[in-house]
Amino acid sequence: MAGIYLHIPFCKKACHYCNFHFSTSLQLRDEMVDCLAAEAVLQRAYLGNEPVSTLYFGGGTPSLLGPAAIQRLLDVLRANYNVLPDAEITLEANPDDLTPATLRAFRETGVNRLSIGVQSFFDEDLKWMNRAHQASQSVECLQEARAAGFGNFSIDLIYGGPTLTDERWEANIRQAVALNIPHLSCYALTVEPGTALDHFIQHHKIPAIDPDRAAKHFAILMEELEKAGYEHYEISNFALPGMHSRHNSSYWQGKHYLGLGPSAHSFNGVSRQWNVANNPLYIQSLKKDTVPFEIEMLSPSMALNEHIMISLRTSAGCSMVTVGERFGADKKDQLLAASKEFIRKGWMLQKEDRLTLTREGRFFADGIAAALFF
Repeated sequence: MAGIYLHIPFCKKACHYCNFHFSTSLQLRDEMVDCLAAEAVLQRAYLGNEPVSTLYFGGGTPSLLGPAAIQRLLDVLRANYNVLPDAEITLEANPDDLTPATLRAFRETGVNRLSIGVQSFFDEDLKWMNRAHQASQSVECLQEARAAGFGNFSIDLIYGGPTLTDERWEANIRQAVALNIPHLSCYALTVEPGTALDHFIQHHKIPAIDPDRAAKHFAILMEELEKAGYEHYEISNFALPGMHSRHNSSYWQGKHYLGLGPSAHSFNGVSRQWNVANNPLYIQSLKKDTVPFEIEMLSPSMALNEHIMISLRTSAGCSMVTVGERFGADKKDQLLAASKEFIRKGWMLQKEDRLTLTREGRFFADGIAAALFF
């Protein structure tokens, strides 16, 4: 089973922390839709005839395209790929773009899952992040999404920011639980180079981000959501039983995927490629029937390191049987030997054929994975 990701590179405002590729000018929106449709046709051989079980409109803010454009792109995908009838089709959206009418219209296109950028239920946090919506719009749109027939949806929350006290972070979690949100993606605020947040810190306009605050918020998050019945199935993702994101899970399971749009990445098991992160250049290339991408062939060690990194982020962990079959028995033995120190520290567990992170180990996931790389 494969997945297709479409990158929609437009936003109303630039959030201070965001380093994704996007533009706040919508001038090229119609041309971009034309080129996304054209790239979908040009790339139709990339996945072979492999069944496509997930489609994901990300960004940027895909809801800015409107239902008609989403419908057009879905029609092109269905005509050129083996999209399964029960495919999970996710649309990222911001609360201020969603009304009862647009929700019904998106639902009619075949979109059956929403990922809504709530970030916080407090206006002070949203203003500091430079978000376009208000907290009251988040609660309202979540209720309206459910009324429009979206039983499967997710929200994003950000923790560790300077305006977010422990009490308010706990209140954010309680609000999500009270609203019975099926899925939550929760991210620590990070300072990415070149962002407004990085600029503010470098010029001493705001203090540096406190990693201890983020660590405390992560601990609160795990404890509170576990008590509320959520499964912590990936470092940043929590879901009620049966509500895992199928699309994101396919990334962590190493399945193949095609990325369409500027800056989008693709993976076919042997190589990785990525499109140019420039809207005008992307459009110019597609008008000439050329997909502007770079490609990287994956060496065995690169493939193994990626497998270690993504599998350890999940609750399923890293299967030694899989490592042995794909990369060799010697690599499996070396990985087990290197893991003993982290098992001794209580950061990892070995259960049957799998290595998994403990709750304490999740605080050090990236460092542990890097230490195990070949």
